[in-house]
Amino acid sequence: MGKLIVLLVVVFLIVWLARGGRPGRSAPPSPTPAKPAATPDTIVACAHCGLHLPQADALPGRGGVFCGEAHRAAFERAQPPQ
Repeated sequence: MGKLIVLLVVVFLIVWLARGGRPGRSAPPSPTPAKPAATPDTIVACAHCGLHLPQADALPGRGGVFCGEAHRAAFERAQPPQ
């Protein structure tokens, strides 16, 4: 009976050590909460070429918004004045 108890204690210690029960170890740190996602930008299409871009990067012009100065100028040259 005494050998059985010693065997059980040894098996328990081996399992405990294998699972990370080493003395002096603290619990793993909890994961930090993720930052909330930023509000997505509104996406608009260039009136000249159709390229999609954030509204903050678009150039306003006669007839819509544009992806760059060259497309704004080309679109406004092609349109008759109103």
